[in-house]
Amino acid sequence: MTKLLRPLLVLFVLLLAAPAVQAQFYQTPGPNSPTSKDEVQLYQTPDGKLSGRVSIPDEKLGVLVQPEGREWREFRMVWLKIIAGALILGPIAVLAIFYLIRGTIRIHGGRSGRPVPRFSGMDRFAHWTTAVSFLLMALTGLILTFGRMLLIPLIGHPNFTMLAEASKYMHNFFSVPFVLGLVMIFVLWVRDNIPEKADLVWLKTLGGVLSKSGEHPEAGRFNAGQKGVFWAVVFGGFALSLTGFLLMMPFAVTGIGGMQILHVAHGVVAALMIALIIGHIYIGTIGMEGAFDAMGRGVVDENWAKDHHRRWYEEQIRNGRANEDGRLRHHAAE
Repeated sequence: MTKLLRPLLVLFVLLLAAPAVQAQFYQTPGPNSPTSKDEVQLYQTPDGKLSGRVSIPDEKLGVLVQPEGREWREFRMVWLKIIAGALILGPIAVLAIFYLIRGTIRIHGGRSGRPVPRFSGMDRFAHWTTAVSFLLMALTGLILTFGRMLLIPLIGHPNFTMLAEASKYMHNFFSVPFVLGLVMIFVLWVRDNIPEKADLVWLKTLGGVLSKSGEHPEAGRFNAGQKGVFWAVVFGGFALSLTGFLLMMPFAVTGIGGMQILHVAHGVVAALMIALIIGHIYIGTIGMEGAFDAMGRGVVDENWAKDHHRRWYEEQIRNGRANEDGRLRHHAAE
């Protein structure tokens, strides 16, 4: 009999405790409670969101369904990869074909062996700070965008997880020197990148590429093509910086929809910038003989200066930075 009473007593105690446990975890809202029946009802906003009301300050947690979220997810998982892939692989293919047809743009008359100062140490520091940080951000951004599709089959989930985590931190870290370099090149070069009438002549022949004679139009310190790259980098770089920093501070100035728009803008502008820089790298390396010397050593060959920036070269002579025989007057050649 005692053995039978003990389990019945335990069951009786549990039955008595059940309402208290239920009240602890599922309190019934009172008539004046912020979670009363009227407050927890869902409602649909004019933009299609299905939301409820919450008593905490973070009101975005009350959004249960957001139609734009599906569109943003489709962009992130599908369209961003298509857009970025086309903007990156397309220019590479076009430049490869152009190189096979045109080859390297050579210096008329060959190298003279006489260097002319082109960029100062500060110019090159600003350029390489911006360039290196952008390339690292581009690489880490591509890892985060295409990594799941391309890298997981090669290195597996655990290794990709570590790589993606490191890429995220590197992407954020190198945004600081990128902005610093961007400000520096704007301050240093904006005066020489103001459009002028001579740029129209350069654009008509694309710097002599479409000219029957093959001669390069006269240009100042920067030609129309370089000016286009400069302004694209300035505006595109500041757009990347603004959207990127806002993404690093989620919901600081905008809600869910705004964050999605920022991500779309950041991804598209980044893809456009990568495509632009691919062309810039091509011209500065294998595309044009002697071009890399400008940022590599800070000097260019005299014949290169006469070919591509004759007006600028003549200004260097008048200002005393180079003699008429091409020798440096105030700067060392190396």
